[in-house]
Amino acid sequence: MSTIKYRFPLRESERKRFLRDLLERFGFDVGRMFGDRPQIEVIGTFEDSEVFIVNGKPLLLRVGEDVIPTLVFDGLIGLLPKVIIDMGAIPHVCNGADIMAPGIVRIEGEFKEGDYAVVLDERHGKAIAIVKALLDSERAKSLKHGKIFKNLHHVGDTYWRIIRELSGDERVKT
Repeated sequence: MSTIKYRFPLRESERKRFLRDLLERFGFDVGRMFGDRPQIEVIGTFEDSEVFIVNGKPLLLRVGEDVIPTLVFDGLIGLLPKVIIDMGAIPHVCNGADIMAPGIVRIEGEFKEGDYAVVLDERHGKAIAIVKALLDSERAKSLKHGKIFKNLHHVGDTYWRIIRELSGDERVKT
């Protein structure tokens, strides 16, 4: 894979700090889901980005300062607020476009500015993007125009291609 620059396991102290950060950030205990001592491997990709492999599954990404779940980490994205978009917005989102108010059918869950959410298509309810809120949920639900979410990871992006290759193209059911 030409997009991989490096690959190494996290040391014990780094692993503990990483799991503690995830618990604080998402309220999600990856360690409890994957056992007391999950194996965590880091794969460096491009432009200061990394994929975190937990017990052999590509579950998290670091994009700049953001650590986000991958689109195959059902266990964590199921806990995120949901942004359901109309079918006409899907091609744009899958090409990396940010989420605009007119394309949103509904928002489920509460969030603050800077929180993460998962974008689902309205017909099948499939996760197609992980986004960062530019506004809080109360304000986002009331807007009819403008950008509401920044697209961080979407179906078809470079991360998606790396993750599909690493996971053997299977969804990770955790």
